[in-house]
Amino acid sequence: MINELLVSLVSRVLGEGKMTARGNRAFHCPLCNHHKPKLEINFTDNKKGHHPWHCWVCNEKGKYLNTLFKKVKALPEHFSELKSLVKTGYQVKDIEVIKYDLKLPEEFIPIINNSKNIIGRQAWVYLKNRGITIEDVEKYNIGYCEYGRYAKMVIIPSYDKNGQLNYYTGRSFEKDPYIKYKNPESSRNIIPNEHLINWNLPLVICEGMFDAIAIKRNAIPLLGKNIQSELMKKIVTSTIEKIYIALDTDAMKQTLKFAEEFMNEGKEVYLIDLKDKDPSEMGFNNFTSLIQKTIPLTSYQLMERKLQLV
Repeated sequence: MINELLVSLVSRVLGEGKMTARGNRAFHCPLCNHHKPKLEINFTDNKKGHHPWHCWVCNEKGKYLNTLFKKVKALPEHFSELKSLVKTGYQVKDIEVIKYDLKLPEEFIPIINNSKNIIGRQAWVYLKNRGITIEDVEKYNIGYCEYGRYAKMVIIPSYDKNGQLNYYTGRSFEKDPYIKYKNPESSRNIIPNEHLINWNLPLVICEGMFDAIAIKRNAIPLLGKNIQSELMKKIVTSTIEKIYIALDTDAMKQTLKFAEEFMNEGKEVYLIDLKDKDPSEMGFNNFTSLIQKTIPLTSYQLMERKLQLV
């Protein structure tokens, strides 16, 4: 069933549209300003709140009208009305402050001004060998532990937008450790390093904390190979237009899944070919060179890559 109230709202935002042969409505696209109505929208109601839209000229598209309204800079009252008429995609709870029941290890020692004892020097040498600078140490509040569960490990904390600790990663700096990594028994359904992210700039998605540090730009680590629900909500509801995905080749299935979801939300997606090296291994300059050479992923290329995995 066509939601006529929704049609009326969109017509006030985009101007009057006309019926298409498929039963959709076509409008003049304000994103490319083509002289013909080429922005097609499906107004059929469904349980998921999907109302796919696609401009056949500039190829901007998405599943949710909320995304389209953001792109055309609709008025606040239009967003309010849209929310009352239809599910607008990913919903983020309006929570001012979230409290995490998490603390850094009791043995945690900040490396800044504490790298002169034997263990501190070992931790600092390990970090320098991985390309970490003193500026990085200060920016990420990197420390180490001499004793306890995280003995002889560097600790890299993660903080939310309010500066509260929401996770941390422990990495051994011993030569041949029995266990390389240790993490707290805490949920990973967070937004890592949120306090450092600018949601208006291109975003780089990588796997680990060392990768994010090495990239030295708007990079967010997944702490693995999957995008948790809270992070996915944040990305798709943000004004970010370009997303660079820099995951290992063995995570290609997940990478293509994320790419498709972002493209359905009207984001421009770039797949970084890491050539079997993590960003932390190749360094800032080499990674930057890869980014500059990467072109946006097209729908056809996405389909081709998915078929290659079958």
